[in-house]
Amino acid sequence: MLLRRISAVSQCLVRLGLSSKKNALLHPALSFTVSRCQYVSSSGDTAQPAAASTPGQYRDTVLLPRSEFPMKLTGQKLLERELQIQRECGFDLLYAWQRERKAKKEFCLHDGPPYANGDPHVGHALNKILKDIQNRFEVMRGRQVHYIPGWDCHGLPIELKALGELGTSGLSPLQIRKKAREFAEGAIARQRAAFQRWGVMADWNNCYYTFDNQYEAAQLRVFQDMHSKALIYQDYKPVFWSPSTRTALAEAELEYNAEHVSKAVYATFSISTPPPKLVESAEEWENVKALIWTTQPWTIPANQAVCYMPKAQYSLVKRADDGQRLLVATDRIANLSASLGTELDTLNTFTGAELEGAMCQHPTLAGKEVPLLPASHVTMGKGTGLVHTAPAHGMEDYSVASHFNLSVDCMVDEEGMFTELAGPELQGKLVMAEGNDTVISQLRDAGALVKEEDCVHSYPYDWRSKLPVIVRASRQWFINTQSLKDKAKEVLQKVRVVPESSRATLLSMLDRRTYWCISRQRSWGVPIPVFYHKETGEALINKHTIPHIANVFAEKGSNSWWEEPLETLLPESVLKKSKAGAVTDYVRGEDVLDIWFDSGVSWAAVLQESDPRADVYIEGKDQLGGWFQSSLLTSVAVRKKAPYKTLVVHGFAMSEKGEKMSKSLGNVVDPEVVINGGKDPSASPPYGADALRWWVAESNVFSEVQIGPNALNSARDNINKLRNTFKFLLGNLKGFDPRTQAVDSKEMYYVDQYLLHLLRDFSMKVTDAYAQYDAGRVVRLLQNFVARDLSSFYFSVIKDRLYCEAEDSLSRRSCQTVLEEVLDGMTRTIGPILPHLAEEVYLHAPGHDAGETLFQSGWIKSSSVWRQPGLEEAVEGATAIRDAFLSSIPGCNAATYELVIAIEPGLFFELMETLQEEPTATCSQLTELMMSSRVTLTDRLPRDLADDAIISRGSFLINLEGGVIREESTFAVAALPTSLSKCPRCWRHTSDSPDCLCPRCQSVIQGAQ
Repeated sequence: MLLRRISAVSQCLVRLGLSSKKNALLHPALSFTVSRCQYVSSSGDTAQPAAASTPGQYRDTVLLPRSEFPMKLTGQKLLERELQIQRECGFDLLYAWQRERKAKKEFCLHDGPPYANGDPHVGHALNKILKDIQNRFEVMRGRQVHYIPGWDCHGLPIELKALGELGTSGLSPLQIRKKAREFAEGAIARQRAAFQRWGVMADWNNCYYTFDNQYEAAQLRVFQDMHSKALIYQDYKPVFWSPSTRTALAEAELEYNAEHVSKAVYATFSISTPPPKLVESAEEWENVKALIWTTQPWTIPANQAVCYMPKAQYSLVKRADDGQRLLVATDRIANLSASLGTELDTLNTFTGAELEGAMCQHPTLAGKEVPLLPASHVTMGKGTGLVHTAPAHGMEDYSVASHFNLSVDCMVDEEGMFTELAGPELQGKLVMAEGNDTVISQLRDAGALVKEEDCVHSYPYDWRSKLPVIVRASRQWFINTQSLKDKAKEVLQKVRVVPESSRATLLSMLDRRTYWCISRQRSWGVPIPVFYHKETGEALINKHTIPHIANVFAEKGSNSWWEEPLETLLPESVLKKSKAGAVTDYVRGEDVLDIWFDSGVSWAAVLQESDPRADVYIEGKDQLGGWFQSSLLTSVAVRKKAPYKTLVVHGFAMSEKGEKMSKSLGNVVDPEVVINGGKDPSASPPYGADALRWWVAESNVFSEVQIGPNALNSARDNINKLRNTFKFLLGNLKGFDPRTQAVDSKEMYYVDQYLLHLLRDFSMKVTDAYAQYDAGRVVRLLQNFVARDLSSFYFSVIKDRLYCEAEDSLSRRSCQTVLEEVLDGMTRTIGPILPHLAEEVYLHAPGHDAGETLFQSGWIKSSSVWRQPGLEEAVEGATAIRDAFLSSIPGCNAATYELVIAIEPGLFFELMETLQEEPTATCSQLTELMMSSRVTLTDRLPRDLADDAIISRGSFLINLEGGVIREESTFAVAALPTSLSKCPRCWRHTSDSPDCLCPRCQSVIQGAQ
């Protein structure tokens, strides 16, 4: 039975590319037995015993690593070397080269344009380097990359910075635009230079800019398409308004201050007409007052209604302290009692729906009555359950006004001051300051103020001026996002989002966007192509006017809106087609388009016309409500599909303590200083561009990414560890040419074949990680491969073979072939992340023609032949034995021991026989793996082991052919101090006496003579 089992096992080993000693070995497990100290002359005669060796006698016969590759580069040498690599390896030519070569597939990464309003920062570095890592990977794996860097050049932030202290006072639109463009161009130049220094691959002479003529023309064509579908329209409705910059803002242009303090009030509206459905208890409604709570008392003069929740319960309550009767939501009574500091006794309870038809007296406007109305936006989370409604100052309030046909009069001007509509007492006062205080005083004088308190809450601020905004009704241009949402959600189902958790945020932000205000009351932007009739104010904008203006912009730029006579913009032919009056009847519009619309149509202006859809957009999480969304909405409006196939969302760059960077905190990390060093090199040493890139790659970019001295020092140290590994590889490949001296994998030592097996698995995982946009996983895979598979295992095992075997021996060439494959695979692995280091290594690497660069030579090359699961079991079984042996001699040198390995008969024993043909050997593959002096392989431990033998035991589970063959075998290892001497050449304990060479070294020396 046992013999049949062993026979089946032997057949299995042959199928797996292994064989036992009962079969012809694919490669002999070389073995030497120890002989007397003698050598054989070239004639074959036995010579006399060798003379006693002298120290250093064999130094020149040992093949130690030799390489000019520096193990460490620091300071100015590092910076000079990176710049030299960029020049010599054609960093600036790579993009054009790959665009010109033939490729079966294209990869399009559409660049979200950074804002041209300042110097490059670490947020730019995080984003641009992430994109470049992906692009370089795609180039290496043979795809033709389409990547055109761009800049977002218009908008308020640039205008504010360009004008500085001057403001817009006394300047014409063209003067403002000139200054803004000059500022943007300066910022672009600085940012572009930084991106190039970081090693970002692109054609930097052909970027896109949102102020380019052709881009602006493409933008107007998208505008025309959406306008013709009634998706763009003009209306009077509430929008976010920035008094500090005097313009409307979109949601994406807001920042929320969680520490904002508002003066909140509880105020009353006297019930003037009781609810008809509750008329039977009319006497209860005498002197009843509806109680509201608001954090914006300044909006009360614009009140048009008090809203309730129809399905909620409401109560009439009586204050215990002064007997005042109040109408409030039943669910809020307990909280209100605590807030007001008095008991509230319930007199009657009813549903909100029964309040229909009731009227209230406005608290500050005598004679004005407002209705109680049902509304869906009323909640019970805070307040009183009754909501003061001012349609000119709230989006939900406006919806109520639209439904019930209420007035939407706005009493606040562009400066954030009350107008004359608010009355003489309020006119000219800032609503967020003294105007608010005056309204509170009016409430107090009218006996309507119940309580005043400070309320700390999240409040929207202008993203550039950093000052509070208000909601204010005004006539603006809008995109009807409501009609686009369903289709946008539908196409998003086909879009991959990385990480997937970001999809919910994107959908949530999309849901909250009821409409998109796209008009801005500034000068630096693309003009909205509309003309207004001088007398009626009616807008002239149609399928004839917009295309004509787009053509004018394509030829002359958007400055022509101000520079050219009206007759150029609105010629007789266009007026005739539009059935409009004389050109003298019209004036140009003064608003410009929102910059989110500017950048949101980049897919139409930049992507290829055949299929203007990118493989991926890669941006920060703030773009979930910004560019990702504006691009999606405009693309769905025009083409009914998303402009991207994949969205990759990364976090923000933060300080090392996890804080937002700010100059006031002194925690801003400047990428220029990171690369080139600061004024004090000891505090801010130059790390170079690759260290910055490594920081990006190794970080978990899908959350907040921290940077500081610790992170940068870690990046530098990790790169130096890689350099050390590369130096070892290059040093041991000196003089080796893989094109002529490589060994076929079938002829290799088993441990070498095993390393190729690991290398193939590593390369496949690395390729998958890059394809999944996960550079962090690439870094972890690389570090594990180097630390576990190379440094801790393979390098330690093969050094004797590399240094002491004959230079051109099969055993050494086998090892060098693997080292060259490892070098090549590792170099290509780090290429997308560390292009400077990768190209530097490639310059020193063997096997390619001079002048060829890494990025022109393809991706990791691994063969399916390298995959050998049976071999994996053999080598890993041996390492399990080695681990048991090493753990039994902690702190001791394994080379000073000889081993007796006992394994019960079976598959495991046969696997070990493939590594050692003879029962006892000093130079077998099994001995090499054990790193010991000598190994004896047997099926049981001898009974007469020496007393100083150290015995360890273990087991190993073999799992072959998908689980068809499973066998767990036990083993025992006896470690004994070796009786052999240290060879003066290889220093292994395999010699007969201290002065004698071991048999292997005798053979090598003889062969060299």
